[in-house]
Formats: sequence, structure tokens, C-alpha cells
Amino acid sequence: PATHRKVALTFDDGPDPEWTERVLGVLAQERVSASFFLVGERAARAPETVRRIAAAGHEVASHGWSHRSLWLCGPRRTDDEIGRARHCLSDAIGAPIRHFRPPWGMVNAVMFGALRRHGQRCVLWSIQPEGLRAAAPERQVEHVLDRAHPGAIVDLHDAEGVPDAPERLLAALPPMIVGLRGLGYDFAT
Repeated sequence: PATHRKVALTFDDGPDPEWTERVLGVLAQERVSASFFLVGERAARAPETVRRIAAAGHEVASHGWSHRSLWLCGPRRTDDEIGRARHCLSDAIGAPIRHFRPPWGMVNAVMFGALRRHGQRCVLWSIQPEGLRAAAPERQVEHVLDRAHPGAIVDLHDAEGVPDAPERLLAALPPMIVGLRGLGYDFAT
């Protein structure tokens, strides 16, 4: 509701041992809680980073096992992408994860059934300052501040998807947080 001016900062495509750690530093400095939608196979290679995300009070969520578009997956592969990532991430943090974001927001007819079987809910976004094309840090900040609204979910990227996206994110994140606070927003997962 408009009286509860909160936004959620969410991060896709990690964990990346270098960039995710640097994002965690910014969030700690700014005292912001966020949600990290992690790719299972990347998390399996960086379990310490996954544990640090959770230990810092951030939400750990799934972005699938391999970051494969569900449009290209049949029923068995869809269930595997969701289930395998859930098991890996839940094991890493010692608690069940609750949320899943499909790569690129692409869903298929069997995804919601698979999510129910694995005890997860789909979470998309309402603001995406950098999609398939690179956006300068200043433009990202402007994009988020212009579109901020109570309950907004901001989709950011803490690992390489678009070239150099994490570097631009690190430049944009502090002024984005300051700007959102200046507009009267607080942060939620």
C-alpha cells in the first residue's frame, strides 16, 4: 500500500565470488536487506558466497539450475531446473528456499505445477534498469527513481549476463539506495 513505501532490491544471475561479495559490502554499508535469485550450478561452485548472503540476512532464492530459458524446456527439464536448484540452495543455507524467478521471465505451461511440487512461488519484477542492453549507471539510477512505487521489485544483476553489468551495478547501487531513501522508501526482501 502507498502508506508502506517499501521496495525490494533483487539480484539475479549470481553468485559470483567477486561481484556478489562486493554487492554484499555495499548492502552492509547501506544497511539494506535484499533478495538474491541464484543460479544453482553457480551456487554449487561458490557455496561460501551463498552462505554469506544468508548470514547477512538477505533472502536466498532460485534462478534455476543452469539459467536455461524455460521456453526451451519440456516438463522433465523444467522440473529438474527448479528442483535441482532448490535442493542445492536449501542445502547450502540449511533452510528451504521459497521463491523462484525464471530466467528472462520466460515461463512455460508446466512451471507453476513444478513450483507447487517444490514448495516455491514465482517472483518476477516491476522495474528493470538494465535488460538485454547495457545501461550506464546514471541511467539505471534515473530509471529506478522515475519508476519507484510502493511494492516495486527492482531486478538487478550481480553477475555477468550482459557484459560488464556487475561493474555498472556497483557504480549505480549506492546512489540508487540514497535516491530511494530520499523519496521516502525503505527496503524489503
